[in-house]
Amino acid sequence: MRFKYLLAASSLACGLLFTPTVVWAQKVKSASFSYIPEQSDDRYNQRVARKTLPLAKGGFLILAHKSATEYAVERYDADLKLQWAASLPLTAEQAIDGFASSNSQAVVVIHQKNGASQTLSAQAIDLSNGQKAPLKKLIDTGIRDRRPGVAFSPDGSKLVAWRYLTRDVQIRSISASVYDEKLTKVKDRAYDFSDQGAFFSTTIHVGNDGTQYVTLVSDEMKKLTVRRYLNTANNIKVMSVAVGGVFGGKVVNVFDSRFLLQPDNTLYAAAICNERESGLYYSLKVVKFDFSGEGDMKFAPEFRFTPEYLAETNKASATNAKRLEDVYLTDLLISEEKQLVVVAEKKYEEGGDDSPGHTRELHLFGYNEFQAPSWHSIIAKDQVAPATEGFSSIGYRATVFGQDIQFVTWEKLKNKSDLYLRRVNAQTGVISEPKGLGLNVAADQNPSYVKDFTGWLDAKTLIGVSRPSKKSAALMLNKIVVK
Repeated sequence: MRFKYLLAASSLACGLLFTPTVVWAQKVKSASFSYIPEQSDDRYNQRVARKTLPLAKGGFLILAHKSATEYAVERYDADLKLQWAASLPLTAEQAIDGFASSNSQAVVVIHQKNGASQTLSAQAIDLSNGQKAPLKKLIDTGIRDRRPGVAFSPDGSKLVAWRYLTRDVQIRSISASVYDEKLTKVKDRAYDFSDQGAFFSTTIHVGNDGTQYVTLVSDEMKKLTVRRYLNTANNIKVMSVAVGGVFGGKVVNVFDSRFLLQPDNTLYAAAICNERESGLYYSLKVVKFDFSGEGDMKFAPEFRFTPEYLAETNKASATNAKRLEDVYLTDLLISEEKQLVVVAEKKYEEGGDDSPGHTRELHLFGYNEFQAPSWHSIIAKDQVAPATEGFSSIGYRATVFGQDIQFVTWEKLKNKSDLYLRRVNAQTGVISEPKGLGLNVAADQNPSYVKDFTGWLDAKTLIGVSRPSKKSAALMLNKIVVK
């Protein structure tokens, strides 16, 4: 079903209270917008979760799903005026697998099935005028092979595309190609995993200089490893640390992990470990891999998921859970002062594929610039979305400005459905009360909020897509200024 949305400019205000200062949020602009809900084969892990990209030179890009056969990249200025739109026709055999921007262009990565093969291709779009370059094939593989992958550097100027080489379903190696900002191939690479056992997971990150970092959860899911591959040399730098093992007679391994590559090529890793037999959550482990100079690792003291922590969770969320479960790592957030905040979220479905999605409390763990745990906190929330939306409207969006971490959620609090803003101090862990942004968001079974389009132009300016609770209204693209 296609939704077309015509918006009228309006102004709404509500209080954002940060004692003793009163801060006001005001919706100052709106614009027409069209959108079709996404149908994902993996409701927990979207391939393109962020479809609004702020631009360093002002304004922002949107990747819009216009119809069943068309996407479009659209550039807006800071006042929501459409600058240009580049249409991206897609067939039923194509899907969007990546979206990023650099200083000069946007790149959309398209996955395509074609007879006996599958390919990844890149569509570059000039930021100045929306002009499309010829489609560039990045990599291809067999139709029965694993789906190929792609990753962008933090500044969007480099990308790496890869395919998996397997034997009896097990990954044996990866064949990859590194491209620069103009999609010129810089390097072909092969990453060999013949030294790994039968059970491990891996992915690839690429730095702004084109260096590749291959991350592994290996040794029967007990070890975090990073391999660095330079484009100018053949030597491979490896750093590895065991986070699982046998403790008190119980086998502990990695249940969930997340890696974050910084612009300075520092790589952070977090892992939730659980007991293999019982599935009980055991601890959170955090590691910093610093590849500058000789290379160094900093391993933070583990955070144990004790019965006392479960009691904290139950108290914060007003539940009576018997164990911690369905909690997944969702963000690693770094402040300007290098404090790290690890975010995990409770996310689950009631039953099968047609069941509603639920997200509940956020678990926050703060570390200082020396990797020492400094605070932890739990943000209570209770969000539900129809199965057709997956988790696209619930959960949260977060960003960092200085030491201020901002979280935006769509919730119904005190009988008011709205987008709510919370602020967390990365150094102290102090959390503000949730304050509505005054959008009066609808709360029925139709799409009311699409968090994929939530973004920040600066510390006080947000972009979001929501639908007001008015009988004839539809989704709106909003610019919200927090004063």
